[in-house]
Parts: sequence; structure tokens; C-alpha cells
Amino acid sequence: MASSLFMQFLDATILTTALPYIGKSLDVPTNSLSLTVSIYFITMAIFIPLSGWIAKRIGKKNAWMLATSLFVLSSLGDAVAPTFSFLLISRFVQGFAGSLMTPTARLIMLEKTPSNQLLKMANYLVWPALIAPAIAPMLGGFIVKYLSWQWIFLLNIPIGLIAVIIGNELIEKDDNKIRSKFDLLGFIEIAMSSGLILIGAEIATYGKHLWKLSGILVIIGLLMILLVGYHLSKTKEPLFEIKALKVSSFRIYQTGGTFLWLSVGALPYLLTIYLQTVFHWSALTAGYYVIFVFIGNIGIKPFTNMIIKAIKYKWSLILALITVAISTALIALVRLNTSGIIIALLALLSGCGRSLALTCYNAVTFSEIPMDERNSANTLSSVLQTMAQGLGVSLISVIVSALSTFVSVNIAYEYGFIFLGILMIYPIIEVLMQPKDFGFKAL
Repeated sequence: MASSLFMQFLDATILTTALPYIGKSLDVPTNSLSLTVSIYFITMAIFIPLSGWIAKRIGKKNAWMLATSLFVLSSLGDAVAPTFSFLLISRFVQGFAGSLMTPTARLIMLEKTPSNQLLKMANYLVWPALIAPAIAPMLGGFIVKYLSWQWIFLLNIPIGLIAVIIGNELIEKDDNKIRSKFDLLGFIEIAMSSGLILIGAEIATYGKHLWKLSGILVIIGLLMILLVGYHLSKTKEPLFEIKALKVSSFRIYQTGGTFLWLSVGALPYLLTIYLQTVFHWSALTAGYYVIFVFIGNIGIKPFTNMIIKAIKYKWSLILALITVAISTALIALVRLNTSGIIIALLALLSGCGRSLALTCYNAVTFSEIPMDERNSANTLSSVLQTMAQGLGVSLISVIVSALSTFVSVNIAYEYGFIFLGILMIYPIIEVLMQPKDFGFKAL
């Protein structure tokens, strides 16, 4: 299950490094290349709400096997794409496969994990989400320098095939198939809402002359969320339930956790682009420093359970979020003559904070959710997480672009890091408002 999560997260981030090479190979204008990334996220956000319904309809194991196999096939399609149009179609299929693969993988684990084991399981869940974005810049830089951009997609084939073979042996077949009525209206409303928000964010990255249109689309999408909430709470057979939002331990991951995901998605991208654009380093050299985010993720792991058991979830989360905020904002002080050790240390601390925070969030999120409600809760959480991932890069791109109209590009990037640090203020305040025994069921 973790290997399929790793594939999805890696594929969502590694492609950025290869975009210039894809442009040259397929003769595509630079301003059109970001479509290969955005179409993947938009498709995922639109179709994730289907994952819970499909899993109930055909069984979780069948759904995951189908999605992972389709992800592998579409990765092969990406690699052999003769034209840009073919690549976009293949990425659309890959996004659909990812929308079913990732939530179903999480659901299979969640429905077999008692609440008091969620901390242990959260460590496995968090690793793919943290490792993939951190190693993507260096791995992508290595591939495009020594191999070809096609290998970025071909990587998925052995990982996916091995996952399918092992998964077929290890995952128990679930014969509990539920033939519930499909909530078509709910699906259309959710698809339109998430689609408008992500499309609006993507359009904004094409220049300030499109910001007005972008703003209108995002606002309409956000207003539609109210309509979605009303529909899901009133209809007899909703696409998924939203009553899990009444549980504070689940709700704070969907609110404050979304801010963290915005930072998690944006920081590796911003740091890579900053080191390449401002310092004029190669993608591979920049990747060597971003990899310290991954080292921080790994380095904190032996101490994660110890920290949580010593100071409990509330103060562990606060410690983690403050670490993310300070280390991210301090990158704004980095200059060309700054010691590489300092850059690596800040990236390392950011990785430690992100790893600890996401472990805490993942452990407590479902700890108070009954087993029979975890399908709907998982679908809702997956939708919001995917939107936050997709918005992260677009948001920071627009922030830097907007700031660069008033200050130099160098300073605009510096303010970008400060902005990502400031994003942590809301989740810190939110966690501070939680009771002392917050998350005790997950211990």
C-alpha cells in the first residue's frame, strides 16, 4: 500500500524538473508545459469522491488492484507519448487511476487498524508523502541529466508491478460489496467545485492579466463548497458522509492540516526554483540541498514515538508546526555566500518538523472515527489533501509573481519563504485550542 502511495506522490512532484526537456522533445511552448502537472491534480481532485463508492461497489482489493494496474499502464503511455496531446490524455488517465489508488490504499489500512495502533500505522502512511516530494528534485535532475525524461514515468512500472504482485498475495479479498445508489448530483457539484478552484489557481500562474478571471473561478468554486456541504448533509444516500467533521480530532486535519499540506507541497518546489533561478545552480545541485528535507523526515523517525509519548499529541504538534514555520521563514535569509551547511540544516529542520506534524495528524485524524464511518471520512480527507497539494505550487507561484511586480525577483522569492512560514500560524492556534487529552485514543 505504501509503495502505491509513494508512486502517486513522486509522480505529482518529480515532473517539474523534466518540463523543459519535454518541451524540447515534443516541441511545446514553455507556458503550456505546466498543463502536464495541473491536469493530473485536477483529474485526481475531481474523481477522488468516486473512490469510496467504487470501493464499496467492487470491493477495496479489486478497486486498488485495478487502479494500480491502470496507473502503471498510463505511466507507460506517458513515456511513449509521441505528441503533447497524447501525453495530456495519458496524464488524465493517470490522474483518474491515482484518484482511486491512493484513497483505497489508505482505506484498506485504516479499516484494519484499531485506534490504539494508528500512531504506528501513521508512520508508514506518512513516509511516502514526505519522501517523494523531497527526493523528487534530485532524482528528477539526475534522470534528465544522465538518461531521458521518459525514465521519470518508466520508474513507476517496476514499482507498480511489484506492488500489484505482492498486494494480490497479502490483501484479503473483501466480499462485502455494497450496491448503494450513485449520488450523481453530489459528484457533479464536488467535481465542479474542486475543478474550478484548481483551474482558477492554475490560470493565475499564466500572468497577472488573468488574475481577475482566476479570482472569479476560485470564488465560485469556494462558494460551491457550501452547496456541496448542504447537499451531502441532506441527501439520503450521499456520495460520502461529512458527519466526521463534527469530531474535532478529524476536523483539525482538514483545516489546519490543509495549511501544512500547502507548505509541504510548495517548499521543495520553491527551494529548488530559488536555487536555480537566483543562485543559478543546476537542477541536480539544487536537488542535493532539497534532499536534506528527506533526511530530516528520516532522521526524526526513531524519535517520533518517543516525543509523542513524552509530551503527548498536542505539544508534539505545536513543536512540529513551530519548527516548520521558523525553518521555512529563515530560508529567506539565505544568500549566495551562505554556507551550504546552513542551507542543508534549515532544510533538515523543515523535514523534521513536517514529518513529526504529519505523523501526529495522521495518527489522531481517524482515532475517534468508528470503523464503519472511515470510508467516508477517508474520501473527504483525500479530496482536501489533494486540493491542498495541487494548490501549493500554484499558490506560491502566484505569490512570488505578484511580489515581483513591486520588488526584485530575489526579494520576491525571499518573501515567498516567509509566506510559507506564516501559513503555520493558523494550525498552531488551532492546536493550542485543543484540550490537554487531545488524541489520547491514538496512544
